[in-house]
Amino acid sequence: MAMLTLKTQFAPAERADIDSIQNNNTFFSRQLVLLQTLNSTPVPILVLNKERQTVFFNKGLTNFLQIKEIDHLIGDRPGEILKCIHAVETTGGCGTTEFCSACGAVQAILNSQKGRDDEKECRITTTSGTALDLRVWANPLYIEDQFYTVFTIADISSEKRKRALERIFFHDVLNTAGGIYGFSEILKDATPEEIEEFSGIIHSLSTRLIEEINAQKELTAAESGELIAQPEEVFPYEIIKQTIESYSKHDVAKNKSIKTTTGNQFKIKTDKVLLRRVIGNLLKNALEATPPDGEVTISCKTDDKSVSFFVSNPSFIPRSIQLQIFQRSFSTKGNGRGLGTYSIKLLTDKYLKGKVSFISNENDGTTFKVDLPLELIN
Repeated sequence: MAMLTLKTQFAPAERADIDSIQNNNTFFSRQLVLLQTLNSTPVPILVLNKERQTVFFNKGLTNFLQIKEIDHLIGDRPGEILKCIHAVETTGGCGTTEFCSACGAVQAILNSQKGRDDEKECRITTTSGTALDLRVWANPLYIEDQFYTVFTIADISSEKRKRALERIFFHDVLNTAGGIYGFSEILKDATPEEIEEFSGIIHSLSTRLIEEINAQKELTAAESGELIAQPEEVFPYEIIKQTIESYSKHDVAKNKSIKTTTGNQFKIKTDKVLLRRVIGNLLKNALEATPPDGEVTISCKTDDKSVSFFVSNPSFIPRSIQLQIFQRSFSTKGNGRGLGTYSIKLLTDKYLKGKVSFISNENDGTTFKVDLPLELIN
């Protein structure tokens, strides 16, 4: 069997030749009992060769993909079929980038090739910007001295989304609402001086509650494509100032400092609300990652074509986490989280027409960067 040698950063890149793949496909197509069984199963099922290429699939896959033209699927790997953004980054395709080392799908397939059944979760961002949360199963299959992997996919995006929203509304929002209730109870017996102090706290908590609810409303609209950016002239330094004021009294800022720089005032045209949401999420994440007595810095600069915002903290992000940082449902904070960096990228890329990136190392810590055009055009 002729192979094309390709470079890889994780799984083997070599592929079987087209004749071998077609022979495999013909063989499985003639297994009528197997064919009927697989097609009666509503979930997507792929049969992969030892090069992780698809040699057979059921109707559940075409229904999942909502496509009619299916010939091009034969010979492709799962990430290529699902249009994973990393599957097109190298000539080796699916499984061959550094990001693939954190992919549950590739991990499960490789484990099946060792003779083990495996089940994992998999997060994929497609080339169209859609975020997929999947549960996958990879089971070894031996037929006529040939090895294959039966690869099954279940879409758990709704389940993950539900958990995240439950976490937000049953934890974060209720905590804030509980704080408002607690301080309002104290007001009943408070002195005039305490009333003034506690009223300020209640106002701050109420503002945070509204922000949290609106953030989820915007994210839901953004994911469904219903969100419409509203460009207006804004001063970037004012956005930074407002964001710092909003989070300086937040729980995540306790015993931590926020430093910023000032420069010549300039205007850009963008969606002020979405920009504040992006910068606010970056600042909140940075504060959460910063140890007590640590410092977070936030700044911006501009040139003739764009404006860049920078949010830095002293903590280092391990490489295994860096590889998954913008995926929906991935979080270092536990189950039911993981919408923070995902929403930052979604709002920046799709609605603010910009780009978000980051660098992280043990010496300098972590800096997130948001690049935006000087004028947002819908």
